[in-house]
Amino acid sequence: MTRYRFLILLLLPFAFLRLLWKSRLDSRYRQHWLERLGFTPFKGKDPVIWLHAVSVGETRAAVTLIQQLKDHYKDHQIVLTHMTPTGRSTEEATLNQLAFRCYLPYDTQGAVQRFLKRVRPQMGILLETEIWPELIDQCHQQSIPLLLVNARLSQRSYQRYQRYQPLTKHVLNQLTVIATQAVQDAERFKLLGAKEVVVVGNIKFDAAKKTQESAQDNLRQLWSTHRQVWLAASTRPGEEEIIIKLFQRLNIEHQLLLLVPRHPQRFNEVAALLTKKQIPFVRRSERQNIPDEISVLLGDSMGEMGNYYQAADLAVMGGSILPFGGQNLIEATAMGCPVIVGPHTYNFQEAVRFALDAGAAMRFNQIDELLTLIPQLLSDSQKRASMGEAGKHFTLTHQGATEAIMTLIKRYMPDHRP
Repeated sequence: MTRYRFLILLLLPFAFLRLLWKSRLDSRYRQHWLERLGFTPFKGKDPVIWLHAVSVGETRAAVTLIQQLKDHYKDHQIVLTHMTPTGRSTEEATLNQLAFRCYLPYDTQGAVQRFLKRVRPQMGILLETEIWPELIDQCHQQSIPLLLVNARLSQRSYQRYQRYQPLTKHVLNQLTVIATQAVQDAERFKLLGAKEVVVVGNIKFDAAKKTQESAQDNLRQLWSTHRQVWLAASTRPGEEEIIIKLFQRLNIEHQLLLLVPRHPQRFNEVAALLTKKQIPFVRRSERQNIPDEISVLLGDSMGEMGNYYQAADLAVMGGSILPFGGQNLIEATAMGCPVIVGPHTYNFQEAVRFALDAGAAMRFNQIDELLTLIPQLLSDSQKRASMGEAGKHFTLTHQGATEAIMTLIKRYMPDHRP
């Protein structure tokens, strides 16, 4: 730990320089810097359950878990931490009523100690693969049960953590329990030396139910009924240019592309790319109808992925075209939207495999395959309907992880220990 602490202190100034750099595109990165150092403005007096959801996807997945925590532990306050402004602003209408929200401090000894002293959690819950050695060490020293839930560990991440043995083994065994999404994740954690590991499934299947309920704005009212609509969902840097070139090569009459970048700070960048390519487009934020001569809707809105999936005839998943590891396809399958994934899905390996096996998704390996695959699927309404129903069934049959995680929480909560 001594070497790690020294290294983190050396890197701390660069972390703030990185915030400044990111603030060029999103001014919110210049806010709440004291929280990054552990000066959390929390003054609650009730017992605290603290959850950490690093960004947007983890925060959305956490909603159903937080609601259950509030129902079961009525005398507790919830503190929800994030690392990104987009995570902090996700689900504001719901979560700001349920939890106190702030940034998790950087992983220095002083910052973590200040955070824990101010928040005083009875229990900590980390979502997905958030492994911060100092934070975990301090919770262990202070006898704060700390659960890593909805945990996933890709082969790439496993190899990276393997380089830092025995620190990795030491840190993992300071966690109270690791609850993984899939058997493969559990096996990798065990190979790294973790002892307390259980498989509970993926809470994003449970969160998908909320996506179904919240998707009310029928975007299809914005364009003519004869249009064939495909969605490029949660695209990453470099993928938009590939999608646009593909779009220009597709020979599909009346096609409409819904292009939705993953990160809001890139909305203007993608708009500039469309302008440069001389492609007529409308921004979703303009809230206007889309005439037939407009061929692209730029999805520059937040919290509407359910609406996009509901409106599209099919979705090509971003993050899987270039090696970013893919994006969560569960929201799409829950909405009955046929899914096409690329070759790079290592961050969602189990969910993608289940979706492919269920017939809810299809895979391409080379971008040119989409020149055939997209037109074929758009022209085959029966195939799309079959995939959509398979997706809904697939999502429903994999729900239940939230209840399993609640069982672990009840087991390890200090007032409920055996």
